[in-house]
Amino acid sequence: MLPTPSTSHVSFDTIYEPAEDSFLLLDTLSSASEAAWLTDRFQISKSSASPLIVEVGSGSGVVIAFTAANSKHIFDVNRDACQATRQTVQTAISETGNASRTHYLSSLTGDLVSPLKPGSVDVLLFNPPYVPTPDLPILPQPRQNETKSLSRSEKFEHDSYLLSLSYAGGLDGMETTNRFIEAIPSILNPERGVAYLLLCAQNKPEDVRARIIRGWHGWTADMVGRSGMQAGWEKLVILRIYRNEM
Repeated sequence: MLPTPSTSHVSFDTIYEPAEDSFLLLDTLSSASEAAWLTDRFQISKSSASPLIVEVGSGSGVVIAFTAANSKHIFDVNRDACQATRQTVQTAISETGNASRTHYLSSLTGDLVSPLKPGSVDVLLFNPPYVPTPDLPILPQPRQNETKSLSRSEKFEHDSYLLSLSYAGGLDGMETTNRFIEAIPSILNPERGVAYLLLCAQNKPEDVRARIIRGWHGWTADMVGRSGMQAGWEKLVILRIYRNEM
């Protein structure tokens, strides 16, 4: 079993703490079946280019650090999370001895995939804010996280706001996720790109899968990870989204 990256350096006052959803992504990506699928798709060899792996909303950095065996490019809307991710990835690379094979590029503050060049991403990871909520939190303005001295109540309000970015998904928990899904065809490498998206039961994952298969010519979506049951519903699932015409 591969070790889980340490997040002992992370303050979870403002950053999402790794939980069942995070570990489901780790287990799925490291499973024998998924590793075999990815190896076959990318045909990794000494002469082939390493895949560019991007995690949207990296939080503590535990997921992208776990996959730190190839090129990395990470971004988030929470500056605290970007800083935590950078340290988590660098520590994980050092501890596993992969420094000579892994190239960590950067952590970026941005809105979903907006900072990225179209068609550039090989593996796209997203554990979105999937909890249904009455409203979405407003995205932070530039430099909003660089706050001056705050009172105790102001700091609590500020920290709560940053945490809400990690879980509040709006209507059906899908408002942010729908924007992410719409960007997948344009941001992925057109030849070999693949996206992994985590959803909960309230997000209606079967409907999401059907929407992609029926609406996107040449694309498919497979359920490759599952976690637990609740009242007959799978609590969490992971969709693998990719072109099936290569």
